[in-house]
Amino acid sequence: MGRFFITPREINFINDIAKEIVKDVIGQKIYYFPISEIKSKVHDVYEESPDKVFENPIEIDCLVKYQPQEIRTGRFGSEEYYTIEAYVQSRDLLDKGVEVLEGDFFSYGTTFFEIIKGPASDVIFGQIEHKTYITITGKQSRKGQFISKIFGPTSEEYTDSGAVQETFVQQRGAETNSEGTTGDVRDLQKNGVLDTPITGPKEVSAKGDPQNVGSAFYDED
Repeated sequence: MGRFFITPREINFINDIAKEIVKDVIGQKIYYFPISEIKSKVHDVYEESPDKVFENPIEIDCLVKYQPQEIRTGRFGSEEYYTIEAYVQSRDLLDKGVEVLEGDFFSYGTTFFEIIKGPASDVIFGQIEHKTYITITGKQSRKGQFISKIFGPTSEEYTDSGAVQETFVQQRGAETNSEGTTGDVRDLQKNGVLDTPITGPKEVSAKGDPQNVGSAFYDED
């Protein structure tokens, strides 16, 4: 569709809607570990870093899609390997100054994944400079290849605190919510086209469950 009809305002609308779906409805996250270019020593000849040092993880809102598992058979039996795709809102990464690179790692649940395919982008209505989502493809890392503390929910089979996520808080363009700083930007609000939501971010939590059955939607101020 031509630029005569898809103006910067429409581009902002498309990006804001994509952010709303990912951040205010879906609520999935990966934890991204970028390589530290300062701390990692690069070989003088091969220009590669044999011992990579990673920065602290960055929480990224996304939509996760699992691929069919791959079973590998070795000397010590069979192992299951997973490949996943994470769809990340492109402008959200720009807002946060995050650049996702091939060879970096991220975690989802208890599994760590190496990014094996550079992020692929979807262009908005043929306007090459504007992207909706980027796709990050990760393959399960080998045992011992990447070791880190586990972040985020893991599985209901575990009893430790945080294994099951019981609270989900929307962001809705607010600088902060009940969980802290969001880093979320909605361009139509920022540019004064839309007003800030009157009621602010809502949440799914124990606050919405007076019967103490489990977390539920809570919309009271």
